[in-house]
Amino acid sequence: MTSPLLARHGAVAATGPDEGVAWHYGDPTAEQRALARGAAVVDQSHLGVVTVTGPDRLTWLHSITSQDLAGLAPRTSTETLVLSPHGHVEHAAGVVDDGSTTWLVTEGPSASLLATWLDSMRFMMRVEVEDVSDRWAALGEAVAAEGADGEPVTWTDPWPRVLPGGTRYGPPAEDHPGTERAWRLVLVPRDDLDAAVRVREDAGWRLVGTWASEAARVAAWRPRAATEVDHRTVPHELDWLRTAVHLHKGCYRGQETIARVHNLGRPPRRLVMLHLDGSGHLLPVAGAEVTLAGRTVGAVTSVARHHELGPVALAVVKRSADVTAELLVACDGGDVAAAQEVVVPGEGVSVDRPAPRPPVARGLAPARPPER
Repeated sequence: MTSPLLARHGAVAATGPDEGVAWHYGDPTAEQRALARGAAVVDQSHLGVVTVTGPDRLTWLHSITSQDLAGLAPRTSTETLVLSPHGHVEHAAGVVDDGSTTWLVTEGPSASLLATWLDSMRFMMRVEVEDVSDRWAALGEAVAAEGADGEPVTWTDPWPRVLPGGTRYGPPAEDHPGTERAWRLVLVPRDDLDAAVRVREDAGWRLVGTWASEAARVAAWRPRAATEVDHRTVPHELDWLRTAVHLHKGCYRGQETIARVHNLGRPPRRLVMLHLDGSGHLLPVAGAEVTLAGRTVGAVTSVARHHELGPVALAVVKRSADVTAELLVACDGGDVAAAQEVVVPGEGVSVDRPAPRPPVARGLAPARPPER
C-alpha cells in the first residue's frame, strides 16, 4: 500500500522493506535531529497489523510463540517470535493487548503470512485472527511511554531492556546505545492517517522519513525481521533474547533450539555494528559481502547515514571472525573499510549461561561391591 503522505512536498520514496512510505522529505539531517529531540513523527503505514480476539487469545499465543503472553496486562508492550521447528526466526511481532484484542505489529509483507499461519493453528481454541493492515496504520514517535486508557492502541518498543525470562549477550541496558532511542508505534485508522499527522504538526512536530528512523535503529543495534533475519537466523545471533524470548516458559515450536544454544553457547553467527570509512563517499547496500583477510565472513543487513556517527551499518558475520579486526565491505566503486562495534561477543555466551558440568576424572567412579 502506498501512503498518501508520499504526496507531500519534497517526499522521496523509500525502497526495499520500507517501500510505500517516504525515505525523507528533502532534509534527512534535519529530520534525524528532529527525531532525536522527540519532535517528529514517522510514517510507518507500510507495516502490517494483525488482530487476535477471543477469550483464549493470550494463552493460545503464549503456547505457540516465544514470549510469555499468558498474563500480559492491558496496554503493556512486549514482542514475540514465531520460530520454525528448528528454532529459526519466521516472524517477529510487537505485541500489545487492549483488554479485548491482542494487536500484533509486523513487517507489512509478512502480515498476511503470519495471519494465515496463526489461523492454521487455532484448532479448538476460542480465537479469531484477522489481518487488518488495510484498515489500520502505524505512526512512529520518539516517545518512551505506553498508551493510556482512552488513547489509541500503542506499541512501545522494549529494546534494549531485558524483559522477565530473557537474557542478554551484549551490555546491560544502562550501557547499551539503544537506551538513547525512544520509540513507539501508534495505531490509527488508515483513513485518518493524514489527519493524525497534521495534529502532530500543529503541535510543532516534523514529519520525517525512514532515513531518520532507520539511522536511529541501526545506532541502537536494534534487529529487524525484514533486514537482519534470513532463513538461518536464531535469536541468539541478534541478541534478541533480551526482549522477544522467555527462557523459562513451557514448550513451544523451536524451544529446543533456543534452550540448546543458550545452554551450550556459541551461536553460529553474531550481529555487529560497522563504522564505515566515509572518506571515499561510498556506501554499500544491504546484502554486501563482508570479508576479513580475503575470506567472506558475513553480509551487511542494514545501512544508514547517521547525523552524528556518519555512515554505519549492521552486519551478521561468523562468530569466529576476530572481533578486533578491521573488516572490508564490498561496494560499487571499491571495498570500504569497516571498524567493528561488538553487539554479540565473539565467545557467544550469554550472561546467565549455565555453568558447564565438570569433567569426570577416571578412576573416581564408585567401586562395584565384591561378588559373593
